[in-house]
Amino acid sequence: MKKTAASEETTPAAKRAAPAKKAARAAKKTSAAKKTSAAEKATVKEAGAAEKTAAAKKAPAVTKAAAKKTAAVKKAPAAKKVAVAPKKATARLKDAAPARTVVHPPGDESRTALVRRARRINRELAEVYPYAHPELDFDNPFQLVVATVLSAQTTDLRVNQTTPALFARYPTPEDLAAANPEEVEEILRPTGFFRAKTKSVIGLSKALVEEFGGEVPGRLEDLVKLPGVGRKTAFVVLGNAFGRPGITVDTHFQRLVRRWRWTAETDPDKIEAAVGALFPKSDWTDLSHHVIWHGRRICHARKPACGACPIAPLCPAYGEGETDPEKARKLLKYEKGGFPGQRLRPPQSYLDAGGTPAPPLGAG
Repeated sequence: MKKTAASEETTPAAKRAAPAKKAARAAKKTSAAKKTSAAEKATVKEAGAAEKTAAAKKAPAVTKAAAKKTAAVKKAPAAKKVAVAPKKATARLKDAAPARTVVHPPGDESRTALVRRARRINRELAEVYPYAHPELDFDNPFQLVVATVLSAQTTDLRVNQTTPALFARYPTPEDLAAANPEEVEEILRPTGFFRAKTKSVIGLSKALVEEFGGEVPGRLEDLVKLPGVGRKTAFVVLGNAFGRPGITVDTHFQRLVRRWRWTAETDPDKIEAAVGALFPKSDWTDLSHHVIWHGRRICHARKPACGACPIAPLCPAYGEGETDPEKARKLLKYEKGGFPGQRLRPPQSYLDAGGTPAPPLGAG
């Protein structure tokens, strides 16, 4: 019974002491949690410091790369200076060098501006070459079509020096159609590719006799059926023998219209269509003469005489050739350079303008 009392007495005391013990245990846990949190924060700080240190180590490499880029930019070549051209397009070749101005290539040129510039170039060239004409000697359509076929892969001058002997021996399509090919080859030898050309001129002569009664037809669709005759040859004949407008797209014409950015086409038929759309049809034949004459005399393929060019302010390609006026004048050909032209029998207008006839074959 005493033990029971004692246990009853002890039990209340133990109960009173329990909250204090719990509080002590909670305090210990809180302290431990704080220590753990502090440790975690220290760990995070150490990790951040480590990341910053690593970034600092990498920074010099980035700086070096940036420095290399900066140096490369500094070493980049300076932009090319824009070429300048004579201020007055109407200045003539014999005059003193005119004032100069910057030429702005018409990269974003409108259609209207292109038409105006193209037509102005043609007007300027008409003043420079008022005597422009076909540079093949001929007396009739038959002689012109034969001479034009022979002009492939050679100069008009060489053709003009060769055809007098050919037409003296074979004056008509009937005569040339019945000719001995070997004899014709011997006459045409100076023009180059004489065997192929002999076959063409004899073949077209036979076609004229058999299909057109010995007469050269005046229609494009008929001309292109003749052996050796394409659109270029047909338009030469139509424009100069029949007075029917046509554009002659030869190598000079192709080169210049691309330099002037009239078109970017390279196919002759597409060039013909593109350039023809810039001009009225009545201008086509004379336009062809103006462009071809300019290509032969001033705007050469390898080294254009830019410094002596009367249309330099209108040309986006100014500066591709010699720009010094005195050096450029030395590049001029035919009458512009004081030399004979390509025709042995040029029109009187050419002679009146100071042009000199070409010498016959074998005259030196």
